Amino acid sequence: MTERGRGVAYQPLTLARLGELLVGADESRRWRLVAEFLEEYGWEPSAVRQSMLSAEPPGTGDQRWDVFLAALAEHLAARDGRGAPSWGESRSLRSLWFPFNTRAARVDALVHAPAAFRRRGVYVAAQELEVA
Repeated sequence: MTERGRGVAYQPLTLARLGELLVGADESRRWRLVAEFLEEYGWEPSAVRQSMLSAEPPGTGDQRWDVFLAALAEHLAARDGRGAPSWGESRSLRSLWFPFNTRAARVDALVHAPAAFRRRGVYVAAQELEVA
C-alpha cells in the first residue's frame, strides 16, 4: 500500500484503536468494528496479538462497551494462553448486559458466555465472537 509514493506499512487494528473507533458509533457499526478487529487478530502471529491487547482503550462513552473491551482482551489473551492485560481488572458492570437481547440470544448467552464476559456482567454467546 502506498500513499503519494511513500510506502505505508500495514498495522493491525489494536484494541485501543478499536475503543477510539467505537466512540459515537451506532450499535451496528460497533459490531462491524468488533468483527473487523477479531478478523485481524486471528491472522496475526502470537507476539503481535499480545501487543494488540496491551494498551488500554480510551472510554467509549458507554460503560457497557468499556467493560466489553476489557472482557474481550481477557478472553483473547486466555485463548492464547496468556494473562489478561492489567488495565481491565477493575472493569465490570453492576447489572447484567445482554448485547443481543432477544429471548433466544439471552438463553444462549446465559449458557455459553465465556468466563471473562460472565464475571463482568456481559452476556454474549461465544459464537457471537467468532468471525466466519
